[in-house]
Amino acid sequence: MSQLFSPITIRNITFKNRIVVSPMCEYSSEDGFATDWHLVHLGSRAVGGAALVIQEATAVSPEGRITYGDLGIWKDEHIEKLQQIVSFIHAHGAVAGIQLAHAGRKASHELPWKGGKLIPQGTENSWQTVSSSAIAFSEGDELPLALDNAGIDKVINDFVEAAKRTFKVGYKVIEIHAAHGYLISQFLSPLTNKRTDEYGGSFENRIRLLLQVVEAIRKIWPQDYPLFVRISAIDWAEGGWDIESSVKLAAILKTKGVDLIDTSSGGVVKHQKITVEPGYQVGFAEQVKKEAGILTGAVGLITNAQQAEDIVTSGKADMILLARQFLRDPYFPLHAAHELKADIAWPIQYERAK
Repeated sequence: MSQLFSPITIRNITFKNRIVVSPMCEYSSEDGFATDWHLVHLGSRAVGGAALVIQEATAVSPEGRITYGDLGIWKDEHIEKLQQIVSFIHAHGAVAGIQLAHAGRKASHELPWKGGKLIPQGTENSWQTVSSSAIAFSEGDELPLALDNAGIDKVINDFVEAAKRTFKVGYKVIEIHAAHGYLISQFLSPLTNKRTDEYGGSFENRIRLLLQVVEAIRKIWPQDYPLFVRISAIDWAEGGWDIESSVKLAAILKTKGVDLIDTSSGGVVKHQKITVEPGYQVGFAEQVKKEAGILTGAVGLITNAQQAEDIVTSGKADMILLARQFLRDPYFPLHAAHELKADIAWPIQYERAK
């Protein structure tokens, strides 16, 4: 029997297999509103057999967007269209999840297909960026504003209010984005966090914001519903966040009610040096799983059925998150099941092609 297509239950939510649509920014929103693009993009992956469809990094505040085209969930008006999307996902056998995010100093950027550069303050579609410290991501960029205690409190509250709307929409999984050099990641890494207060310096201080966000969300998020956290396992840069810190953090997060660590890497600094090869981040997920005793998701150049099957079968990770492969093939799970000789249900409309 294929392990990739075996179900897994986390809290009271059962996922029909181990295949997850990883959050992928579409940069196709206006004022944070979802559109029919998101309905078709996310809905087609549910039709294609994914067990969990995690919506792209969804901003908890307007200033938390990477670009002006990002999805948002900072106001109640966003809820209606998102409910349509979530209802469709659930109607087709997948679980709908959402990644709640704040971009920090990597906010206020142009759309990727228009160059993706930081938009200068005072020009159209720009806003003041914030971070753990007043350090720019790219040389020559305007400096972000180092958050004071009131600013940090606002960020925490923004995450909580977004989580409340998440429940109203009907999502069943929240993933907190603490990776890829976005705001929470900027607090975690010693390369970007140069604070001298209770949020900077020691490991315990640098993880404080993430723990406060997790604790605040877990208080209002149903106990029956899973809570994931995405981290960058390492910074790929000297003196940065490392795998030992990730294991230590994951063990603490487990005690705070986090159920799974989505184990990615990098994105914190421009001078990172990443060794990219098939499955290059799987070892991080394996180490976190084994040493912290928590469920993990593997991500990063996982592109074929047997590769995904081997990761789960060998116990290196519990779930497989696919991004680019799902862009290439929305029906990856259906094709993977055929390759692995797993007997799964197809949409009745597609049965004739099985």
